[in-house]
Amino acid sequence: MADSGPRLFGLPPGADFPAAFLAGLGNRMADAPPDAWARMEIWVNTQRMRRRLQDLLAAGPPRLWPRIRLVAELGSHPVLADLPTPPSPLRRRLELATLVGKLLEIEPDLAPRSSIFDLADSLARLMDEMLAEGVDPQALDRLDMGDLSAHWARSRRFLGLVDAYLGPDPTARGNDGARQRMAAERLAARWRTDPPEHPVIVAGSTGSRGATALFMAAVARLPRGAVVLPGFDFDMPGATWASLDDALAAEDHPQYRFRRLLDALEMDAAAVQPWDADAQPPSPARNRLVSLALRPAPVTDQWMDEGPRLTDLEEATACMSLIEAPSPRAEALVVALRLRAAAEAGRTAALITPDRTLTRQVAAALDRWGILPDDSGGMPLPLSPPGRFLRQVAALFGQRLTVAGLLALLKHPLTASGLGQRAQHLLWTRELELHLRRNGPAFPDGTALGDWAGKGRADGRVAWAAWLGAALDGLDRAGTEPLSPHVARHLALAEALAGGHDGTNSGALWAEAAGEVALAACDTLRAEADAGGEMSPADYAALFDAILREHEVRSAPEPHPGIMIWGTLEARVQGADLVILAGLNEGSWPEAPAPDPWLNRQMRAQLGLLLPERRIGLAAHDFQQAICAPEVVLSRAVRDAEAQTVPARWLNRLTNLLEGLKANGGQVALKAMQDRGANWLRLADALERPDAPAPAAPRPSPRPPVADRPRQLSVTAVERLIRDPYAVYARHILRLKALDPLIHRADAPLRGTVLHRVLERFLAEPLDPDPTQAEAHLMALADAVLAEDAPWPAARALWRARLGRVAPVFVRDEALRRAAAHCIARERAGAVTLADGFRLTANADRIDLRDDGRLVIYDYKTGTPPSQKAMEVFDKQLLLEACIAERGGFEGIAAAPVHEVSYLGLGNPPKTVTNPLENGLVDRTWAELGRLIAHYARAGQGYTARSRLQKRTDRSDYDLLSRFGEWDETSPPVAMEVGE
Repeated sequence: MADSGPRLFGLPPGADFPAAFLAGLGNRMADAPPDAWARMEIWVNTQRMRRRLQDLLAAGPPRLWPRIRLVAELGSHPVLADLPTPPSPLRRRLELATLVGKLLEIEPDLAPRSSIFDLADSLARLMDEMLAEGVDPQALDRLDMGDLSAHWARSRRFLGLVDAYLGPDPTARGNDGARQRMAAERLAARWRTDPPEHPVIVAGSTGSRGATALFMAAVARLPRGAVVLPGFDFDMPGATWASLDDALAAEDHPQYRFRRLLDALEMDAAAVQPWDADAQPPSPARNRLVSLALRPAPVTDQWMDEGPRLTDLEEATACMSLIEAPSPRAEALVVALRLRAAAEAGRTAALITPDRTLTRQVAAALDRWGILPDDSGGMPLPLSPPGRFLRQVAALFGQRLTVAGLLALLKHPLTASGLGQRAQHLLWTRELELHLRRNGPAFPDGTALGDWAGKGRADGRVAWAAWLGAALDGLDRAGTEPLSPHVARHLALAEALAGGHDGTNSGALWAEAAGEVALAACDTLRAEADAGGEMSPADYAALFDAILREHEVRSAPEPHPGIMIWGTLEARVQGADLVILAGLNEGSWPEAPAPDPWLNRQMRAQLGLLLPERRIGLAAHDFQQAICAPEVVLSRAVRDAEAQTVPARWLNRLTNLLEGLKANGGQVALKAMQDRGANWLRLADALERPDAPAPAAPRPSPRPPVADRPRQLSVTAVERLIRDPYAVYARHILRLKALDPLIHRADAPLRGTVLHRVLERFLAEPLDPDPTQAEAHLMALADAVLAEDAPWPAARALWRARLGRVAPVFVRDEALRRAAAHCIARERAGAVTLADGFRLTANADRIDLRDDGRLVIYDYKTGTPPSQKAMEVFDKQLLLEACIAERGGFEGIAAAPVHEVSYLGLGNPPKTVTNPLENGLVDRTWAELGRLIAHYARAGQGYTARSRLQKRTDRSDYDLLSRFGEWDETSPPVAMEVGE
């Protein structure tokens, strides 16, 4: 290894890089003394690569180990011992956020305050990139803006904060990237005159970052140095390498970063030597196919020239499968099934994808077989139990506590997680929920909690309510203040709530792996909070959420040793028998470049910064490395939740190339890949499909004891008995009713209640003979009632507008109604008893008395009133009220014949449905009622679910109880005896 000149080596795509690297190193060190291994210094790109090398070294043969370091550790190299300790990334973020906030105070039109931390993060990333790439911040002033001067002036005010923050010595506040670059520069300068006597090797890095590329170039020039490139395409011709000279056009190519490194070393691709002559890719034919498929766009005409010479396509694709799943869920299931098959066969398998949602779905699918994959990504901290809990607590400050917010907090598994408290805490939470749903208030506080607890049993709930009230009272009064008090108050409240009402510690908040990561993040925030400046509770909650997103939780249990989930960067590690490349859709792999709010592509090219396509180029290199593994599965979902997906550009290129090579057997090879994938899809579909149809739940028709059946029903309940008897059984026999909503909303029932109150007040006063004045009076009453009973401005405006549209018709018709009769009762209760003792009750909206002594009964409908036919068959409310009236059942109203009944529809358009009660309809209705009640007084009659609902789409409060959906209206009712 003592030859002069830059020394670049490569290993082909698909090679097991760590194993091939050590094999090649062993060949070169075969004649060296044993201690030569110990003097060697090896720099690798990831922690996983280092662990893999260490595992291979541990497997033998016995030897002294070299020093294996991470390129990321350059920032702490002893060559930088004279530099001050840089600020932590969090402190830099906080300091920049303070500067952004001050700028927005001066110029509030530049951006909303809610974007302070996003802007600070974006500026920090730009600052770090400039320092890592060796770009002087003053270069921003030298950019040629052309026609973008107005936009640039706006952006430049923000970018000026970078200059102000870095000051005269940028390295003092630089990040790891800046320190890595300085270390690389210092080492390169030192090595030019005093090169190390021991071998130095950089292995597995592509040099995508400027600092890393600088370090690699310095190592390559050492007399005893070497750089080993992963996934170097030895099959790409020199003309194609020469075409990769324009960053704006070629940065998204998988080999572009190597071309940049070659240019820096003044070398061409032919000078790169194989590191290990024995390290052949699993399928050289596939490497040639993929190399041709990924040629840069300007030279894809080479497909026509070189494609026909690919005569081994069957061999190239023999160990490849293409899965095109119908949905992301189906993709996750088939990938999990393929991983399970590998585990059963004792093979190592790796899923490689940047789609973290997909990896979580795959892990969940693997859980059914008890397989826990070795996931390099872990779970995002904000989605872990402590992350969710801490975010919930942070959101409490600066606003009034709602019932929904309180119950969500109380039901979190970490609340009152102290020893022996959880069961009692959940019991009291349940009882408090029922009380708050029924009685409110909308914004519970310590006083409301104390009132509830004082009405219960003396079982400790008073102390529990007092603890809860003391913890939560006053949170809405939190205002703008420095970050340190925000952090202290937030974490103190979180620990108090987690500890419970008689706890002395923080419960399980900081327990297990997720709790430890959360505690570390919070400790860092505590330590750096003095740099935060003043912020509102909302600003603090946004900052805290952003901080949590920087952390992930690794699985604590022992994972399966042969099933792995990797990010795309780890495709270079290889070493798996089966590699699954999943999520191969545009926007997922490759991910769409994030928009840059400061610099466009041309500006970045002028400055020498990385172009947005750099990530695409890196993803392309990872794809090329992974697809050349021994056995490969390519997977994508053809649809997502919204629309058809677009295949990843590299998959599209590969399939298009194969489609075009008809004479070579390309179409046959592609069809075989698709058939292999379709077979796995069929297996996954069979796995989801039960072996035999599961027996449907019976359509219930319970038959309770006659003695337990209701002996009193309202007229609306009788309607329900006709249409849905099961609802009567559940409501009046089982005594079940729907829970009151957590948040009372402006729904149709409340609208009906409000309009009833408006009309009740309107009818209580004389009608103004002037229709215009009468309408104005009606709307004034509506305004008053809406203000009292509808606390939703949008709903008030909507309901008032609807009433305004029907007001002229209602006032006109009301004048006619008053001319024919006068109102004698509003919201009047009534009841009558049948011969067998059954009691029928009602509450009539309005009863008028005509001059001839007959009655008229009205009911107001905010929706569409039933037709006259429906009234006679199903919706018998008004007919039954007529029966009560003719028997003198309404309080203070003597028995009298009923002339007619009417529904006054207040919908749009308004509609009145009148039934003249001809041909003895009231008497027939009374007789039918007697028969109906007698029918349900027989022991053999059941209460059938959804017997005669008007529409199949109608929903009942008891559909879940009756298991509707596991049966339908075509299912015969099944009698069910209900015990005493």
